[in-house]
Amino acid sequence: MADRIRVGIVGANLDYGWGTRAHLPALAAVPEFEVRAVCTTRMETARATADRFGVPLAFDNVEAMANHPEVDLIVVAVRVPSHYALVKAALDAGKHVFCEWPLGANLREAIELRDLAHAKGVIHQVGLQGRSNPAINQVRDLIAAGEIGEVVSATMVVSGSGAGARAGTLHWQIDKDMGATVLTIQGGHAIDSLRYALGEIAALSATVRTLFPDVVVQGTNEVLHPTAPDNVVVDAELANGALVAMHIETVPVLGSGFHLEVHGTEGTVLLRGESAPNTAELTVLLGKRGEAALDPLALSEAYQRPPGTPSGAPANVSQVYRELAAAIGSGGTAPVTADFDTAVELHRIIDAIERASDSGQRQRL
Repeated sequence: MADRIRVGIVGANLDYGWGTRAHLPALAAVPEFEVRAVCTTRMETARATADRFGVPLAFDNVEAMANHPEVDLIVVAVRVPSHYALVKAALDAGKHVFCEWPLGANLREAIELRDLAHAKGVIHQVGLQGRSNPAINQVRDLIAAGEIGEVVSATMVVSGSGAGARAGTLHWQIDKDMGATVLTIQGGHAIDSLRYALGEIAALSATVRTLFPDVVVQGTNEVLHPTAPDNVVVDAELANGALVAMHIETVPVLGSGFHLEVHGTEGTVLLRGESAPNTAELTVLLGKRGEAALDPLALSEAYQRPPGTPSGAPANVSQVYRELAAAIGSGGTAPVTADFDTAVELHRIIDAIERASDSGQRQRL
């Protein structure tokens, strides 16, 4: 492999997409990487992105990019339905892979990709960037240190706007089988951050519903009927016995963002943000026994992002890349926080939520 890790990124259209907004700026901030190739569905858009960002190689075929000798790592940052085929092509070529969450459109796809990654012996990472959020890490460590005593309960709300009318470019998300719903995307990121900070979920009951049966496509006024849920309520128990209530929702007007309050035997900690922890800058409040109220907790220096970290969408993504660079550079001895095994575990939780709702039976994990 070359001195720098040579990246081929799938999904870097100049006009839209998480690849261009988050991944390219994040990669530019981590000197261990060099973007050598971009791939989109059309050569003209791939060349436009390559020219704009000074990338030498452009492709409209992922197999060709994955098998190119100047590419060490494939990054998949496109719509969820395409993840399986693109990641499989990268793994078949024996390349390291960073795939955005969700890993697949369902648990079966995720398991197959996880098993193939292990068989190929490559480094694999999934984009659960809440684990790179500085506030999540600070709260995780203060809980582990016993700052609020033993955790006994928690409440999490993830509330976003968007139910009802939808832009034409996003109407595909109303189809549950496409794998990109409020449960899998906003809910998946938030649930993963919760289990990273508090511990694994041992059992759950759930109600998964579509409360808004009509979606109007903006610009055409076409009315579609979603199969994807817009409201999810989960009653969970953690491995340590703590009880957790979750409400994940898409509402028509003014969603309130992300809210996680954790109650321990000696105190309470509260995290708030405008969206799920993978993208939001979070405010932390802390209160301990004997104190009158929750007070803001400043982010200590140990959790500050390194100088030169871009702000906004690329911020947490750049931290994931720093970790990935260490893992690849060490030949796999340096761990990644969220690999394909982590993704499969989260897919299992989401699958259990859906089964609990469909069956009315509490699920054990």
